[in-house]
Amino acid sequence: MNDTGSDRQKPTGFTRMFRAFGVSMKGLAGAFREEAAFRQELALGVVVIPLGLWLGRTGIERALLVAPMFLVLIVELLNSAIEATVDRIGQERHQLSGLAKDIGSAAVFLSLLLMAVVWILVLWH
Repeated sequence: MNDTGSDRQKPTGFTRMFRAFGVSMKGLAGAFREEAAFRQELALGVVVIPLGLWLGRTGIERALLVAPMFLVLIVELLNSAIEATVDRIGQERHQLSGLAKDIGSAAVFLSLLLMAVVWILVLWH
């Protein structure tokens, strides 16, 4: 028996990694299919990532220009997960549900702001 109290054996090693990869791809596909904001930010990434690789003069600059875009996508995925969970619980309006969604949105906004600040600092001479 594992520490979760379940009699089910959890996969380990490469099996676990293979299954985790599959679940991750399912999550990315679901976000792309269901979330307009993720598609918009992904389109921004298609522009920002190559541009950051081209404009960065050193490896560090390239990393600084590209990494915040990945952070934006990660935060959007987490925000979408929060929204889906809140919506699953119920559609009725509740102050805490609204707060959870607003905080997730604020996190996305701050990640976009971080990206803008990093780009300005790296490219402004």
